[in-house]
Amino acid sequence: MGCGLSTQATTPSKSQKSNAGAASKGASSNQKKAPAGGGSFKDNYSVGRTLGEGAFSVVKEVTSRSKRSNYAAKIVTKAKLTKEDEIALHDEIGILKKMKHNHIINLYDVFDEPSYYYLVTELMLGGELFDRIVTKTFYTEKEARDVCKILFDALGYCHSHAIAHRDLKPENLLLMSRNDDKNIKIADFGFAKKVSSSKCLLTQCGTPGYVAPEILHGVPYGVKADMWSLGVITYILLGGYPPFIEQNQRELFKKIKRGQYEFHVEYWGQISKEAKDLIAGLLTVDPDRRMSAEKALENPWITGSDEMLDGKDLGVNLEQFRRYNAKRKVRQAVLTLMATNKLTSLGYMFRTNNSNGR
Repeated sequence: MGCGLSTQATTPSKSQKSNAGAASKGASSNQKKAPAGGGSFKDNYSVGRTLGEGAFSVVKEVTSRSKRSNYAAKIVTKAKLTKEDEIALHDEIGILKKMKHNHIINLYDVFDEPSYYYLVTELMLGGELFDRIVTKTFYTEKEARDVCKILFDALGYCHSHAIAHRDLKPENLLLMSRNDDKNIKIADFGFAKKVSSSKCLLTQCGTPGYVAPEILHGVPYGVKADMWSLGVITYILLGGYPPFIEQNQRELFKKIKRGQYEFHVEYWGQISKEAKDLIAGLLTVDPDRRMSAEKALENPWITGSDEMLDGKDLGVNLEQFRRYNAKRKVRQAVLTLMATNKLTSLGYMFRTNNSNGR
């Protein structure tokens, strides 16, 4: 569940429908629409295979009875939710209903029934972006740049609507299709929060390794915390490993607070200066000086020629990427098991609850 504890949650009505066809900047013209009509979740959908499980929910593949289209349904058991969890879920629903962008996961339907909440979203058949990258035999700087451009655009959309995601990481970057590397969606808005000013958030939450220094310092923060996380992701996409690595979480957080990282010549020697300048702008400790999504999209590395970057093979870094991703998947599997058994893992995700809902 998310860490934002709003006291004005948007509570879904019974069998409430999310209008996914609204047009806005970045909205896809060929998005599937939710089935029309009322009734319960099971009146509208037949339930298929299990896609994933967590402490409070299970994700199933479902089929619309009226349209015969496939979706994913997150089925949340109400009895397992604390009041805090329920408020966070309502916040997530309220935010997702407003997000209409090609590269943000689409929420189609919400059902509030006596024992369960049902959230029906796009079915992401392509899996995680990082898992796709490691299957490549040839990987170039242009491919990494194209991914970053998509992520900056999607995050810029969120920030223009005063939404901070607060948990950007590889697990939340998904692909719609097994055959299209560019149909990327940002998912999991469970930690997302509406911001009322540039620095109004206080809750310490996120995933170690991707969390911004200001969150660790416990000072008020805003949407620029997301840009730090994208800086970490950009570094990994190019170098094949994270900028901040420590076995001990205390030491990891010290490095993050200091912004202590480097571009190792064996992996970064052939990478464009413009790319490294962009990362430096994102991994700036002072959030006031950190690059925004809008400025990132104007960076020369993002706007530069395809031909120049297409010839920059990242083969050596791809091998490093595979090793990093294998370790990440093992850790992810272990932590998923821990979450299913209701154990808290401070090495993966953390939150504090002394922030009055922010």
